[in-house]
Amino acid sequence: MRFEFSSGMLVYRMKEGVREFLFLKKANGRLDMPKGHIEKGESAQEAAIRETREESGIETRPSGFFRKDVSYRFLEKGIMIKKRVTMFMAEVPADTEVRISDEHAGYEWLDIKKALKRVRFKNAKDLLRGVEGYIGREEKMDSLNSEYMKLPPAEGWELSRNFVPGEGAVDARIMFIGQAPGAEEDISRRPFTGRSGRFLDRLLRIARLERGSVYITSVVQFFPPKNRVPTEAEIALCKPFLKRQIEIVEPKIIVLLGALAAREMLGIEGISKYRGETIERDGIKYFVSLHPAAAIRIRKNIRVMERDFRKLGRIAGGNRKRHNGRRVTPPSSSSGTVSPP
Repeated sequence: MRFEFSSGMLVYRMKEGVREFLFLKKANGRLDMPKGHIEKGESAQEAAIRETREESGIETRPSGFFRKDVSYRFLEKGIMIKKRVTMFMAEVPADTEVRISDEHAGYEWLDIKKALKRVRFKNAKDLLRGVEGYIGREEKMDSLNSEYMKLPPAEGWELSRNFVPGEGAVDARIMFIGQAPGAEEDISRRPFTGRSGRFLDRLLRIARLERGSVYITSVVQFFPPKNRVPTEAEIALCKPFLKRQIEIVEPKIIVLLGALAAREMLGIEGISKYRGETIERDGIKYFVSLHPAAAIRIRKNIRVMERDFRKLGRIAGGNRKRHNGRRVTPPSSSSGTVSPP
């Protein structure tokens, strides 16, 4: 058996309120998406950008954190080939010009209903449905964040007025919940970008998880002055938004970073008894660990958290796939057995 790895892009536009996907037409009339082999030294994302440019003339980059692996097998000259295609997505302006390569006979923009009727293979149909569902989650999260960032009342608000949205794949299998943004996050408006964030990145590598494949947020998403613990009143204002984020993402595993997150999600007072353990409630596995800031303050906690994340990596092991000679963690995957997307 021979293994091949390719990458591509689901390019879409909004035209007169309708979402349309770009399809390239083969000489035999079959519809295809911009995609091709990952060349030596390229990442999957770099290959997708290059293939999209070469096959459609469109210069674009992936939108958001969508990434889906599609696997299938086929026979070529008597050799069984197992292929994995990593697909990204990108939104382009409605008036974007398409300049197809010589290997294609034309192109079409199709809405989801027409596309599902025209594409031939089941895994391509599943991919399109997955993208539609992902974009729907993104729209719900954008709407929620627009509402959340307007939360500060006119009087009595002591938190920062800089809203720090959650970040990551909105269909992530794993969600991380911390306490609240720090000073650096208040400036960057991204979660876990300061010293705690850099340590979290290291822990994610230990767990063999990619940051872009998980969703990272906090109980409170506004910076408390002097990094103090949020008050009960502040938590009460913010917690309903956290619950709605969980409903949108629908994670299978939620990692609770620190005592406040563990208390608010599980009612745990003090986490020493539960640290490194998994508690299942309402179909979700909650994994309890320290907050990365605790390891920065108390050095011995570094080894404690490293052990926790190795265990988390084993628990989350089903979410990892082998790709192009390295481990990757797509937010989700679909597979076929006989036909390409």
